[in-house]
Amino acid sequence: MPINYSDHALQLSLKSSKVLIVEDQLLTLIVLRKALSDRFNVMTSRSGEEAIDLCKLDPPDLILLDINLEGINGIETCLKLKNTYETQDIPVIFITSLESEEGACWEAGAVDFIKKPTNPETLFRRVRAHLMIKAQHDLLNQKVFIDDLTQIYNRRYFDTHFIKIEQSALRENADCALLLIDIDYFKQYNDTYGHVQGDAVLNLVAQTITKSLQRPADFVSRFGGEEFVVVLPHTGNKGANCVADKIKNNVMQLGILHKHSEHEFVTISIGGATLQTRDNSKNTLQLADERMYQSKFQGRNQVSF
Repeated sequence: MPINYSDHALQLSLKSSKVLIVEDQLLTLIVLRKALSDRFNVMTSRSGEEAIDLCKLDPPDLILLDINLEGINGIETCLKLKNTYETQDIPVIFITSLESEEGACWEAGAVDFIKKPTNPETLFRRVRAHLMIKAQHDLLNQKVFIDDLTQIYNRRYFDTHFIKIEQSALRENADCALLLIDIDYFKQYNDTYGHVQGDAVLNLVAQTITKSLQRPADFVSRFGGEEFVVVLPHTGNKGANCVADKIKNNVMQLGILHKHSEHEFVTISIGGATLQTRDNSKNTLQLADERMYQSKFQGRNQVSF
């Protein structure tokens, strides 16, 4: 959820927050949804398995979770969410009549525990309180992890989060791809057109890369200078190649004139690597870096894997 600095804007952000209710009893689900739907953007699920899939595709800002569910129960669902990188920071509130399970809920990573039957006003206020805490946490992260010029994630964010993504992929026996991107002849561009225009190009390229990514878990960081790094969880070589080609073409289609480039316009060189195909003697970032320079040696405006 986007966080703004004014209190009024923050209240508007809270109203648009997404709350996922996970409850297999239809009547209870209807009651909970009625209590919150006028104040938040409410999503619903009838099982833990479906809730996990929903969270990966469209992460909510908060989850209300019953313990007794068909299939995997609420405790198992919460543990799976907390052990998956993409979903581990979503606050979970358990709603249940099983007071004996309260300790297990805290151990699973819940931020709160509400007993059934619920009072609608109490439910709303508890949900709003935890959404406020999350919003403040997101705002702090923006200050720490956002690049001032391009307004995308910075190197600190990449260094902090990429290792967690790779560890999560290893636990799940999944793949993860990394793209290292460099703007071709950027020094010559700055020398010719000036640093103000160079900054504008950096910002435009950053936004173009961001718009080229389709999934919530994919992200781009400014790696340093004119370099960017894209992280694609749950992606192998074929998928990463497709994303890289899309980014390269989208940047070329911006049509930013560059008289010192053989391609006439601002272009990028991309090197890619995946966790499953990396050489054990080199990490994913080192391989992507080598392949990015391979793209440059082969004439720039290229993708190499």
